[in-house]
Amino acid sequence: MTLSRRTLLATTAAVAATTTAAAGPAQAAPAGGGRPLRTGFERLADDGYALLDGERVGVVTNPTGITRDVRHIVDVMHADDRVNLTAVFGPEHGFRGTAQAGGSEGRYDDPATGLPVYDTYLKSGQPLADVFTASGVDTVVFDIQDVGARFYTYIWTLFDCMEAARLAGKRFVVLDRPNPVTGRAALGPVLHKEFATFVGRQPVSQAHGMTVAELALLFNGEFLASPVPLETVTMTGWKRSEFYDTSGLPWVPPSPNMPTPETALVYSGTCLFEGTNLSEGRGTTRPFELLGAEGVDGRWAAAANELGLPGVRFREAYFAPTFSKFQGKTVGGVQLHVHDRAAFDPVRTGIALLVTARRSWEGFAWRSDNWIDKLTGSTQVRTMIDAGADTDEVVGAWQRELAAFRAVRRQYLLYR
Repeated sequence: MTLSRRTLLATTAAVAATTTAAAGPAQAAPAGGGRPLRTGFERLADDGYALLDGERVGVVTNPTGITRDVRHIVDVMHADDRVNLTAVFGPEHGFRGTAQAGGSEGRYDDPATGLPVYDTYLKSGQPLADVFTASGVDTVVFDIQDVGARFYTYIWTLFDCMEAARLAGKRFVVLDRPNPVTGRAALGPVLHKEFATFVGRQPVSQAHGMTVAELALLFNGEFLASPVPLETVTMTGWKRSEFYDTSGLPWVPPSPNMPTPETALVYSGTCLFEGTNLSEGRGTTRPFELLGAEGVDGRWAAAANELGLPGVRFREAYFAPTFSKFQGKTVGGVQLHVHDRAAFDPVRTGIALLVTARRSWEGFAWRSDNWIDKLTGSTQVRTMIDAGADTDEVVGAWQRELAAFRAVRRQYLLYR
């Protein structure tokens, strides 16, 4: 992995105290100190939307873009004369969140506000820049709740929109929200560029341990062809060690199969089962916590429990998905029960479950398109598990690249 840090001091002017400019990590003021958490949007509103004064504004958002009294920020800004909100941009699943995985809502006028809603899903580069140009906005604002995993597509919507805004000559503002699974550490393999897709555009670790504002600074400093004029509105009162339930914020599912913060806790590890012939629990009330397939029995849970993985236990489980893999069929497998989330390592756990599934069930197979390589970021995990490697060997193989990413990541962290 080759990462070169570029200086951003010349690209963005300093903004009011409510913002952190794209000039780089050196200008970042840490949050925390026991204050009640205030999101980026709350701080923007507290300042009378001064950062957006005189601008035609478009917002990239979805159902998670809400206030703590569960009003959507689009509705709030549309009703406020201090903001000239003229467009909305919807990601995967759509602005109002009606589409399943791999879908979007298309172009329409929002019935509640009358605002034009443009579809960003599967658009990038110049085609997405053309959308921004056609919308007539001056500033693109991003406010979406992330879940902390490289393959969750909203962070690549952020990346694509930043690149498109740069091409279209637009200003870009990111409103920060908590990483729901903490920002303590980056975990897992780092993507190799030849495996870049919409579930991983750039060399980022599988669990990145960053907020969207921190990622925006990282993208601007390391990965964009040239920096976009960027400002971030940071949170106050958030600490890197905090899980979502300490935030006081309501949880809105960022996507249909991310119903709870507990789902997000395991997702960066168990989403790897999308790359296998086992169900990752879609079509159940516990997606990514339930895993299984026809023919799997209690041997898998027993093998996983024997590893003594920190913070988690595995229950032999049987379930019938209502859609996706094994729809309407009863399958056997495991349910993860995280009993110590501070000790729990989701990526190591995901690898351990792959290793034990392959060893305890003779029907185990990777998806024929080797989707696992896109999720993990290289062929390494798949080929090592196929060769009989154990969990420690697989995890050990990515440590050098992870250490290099962690060193770069550290420069862009905004909070203690």
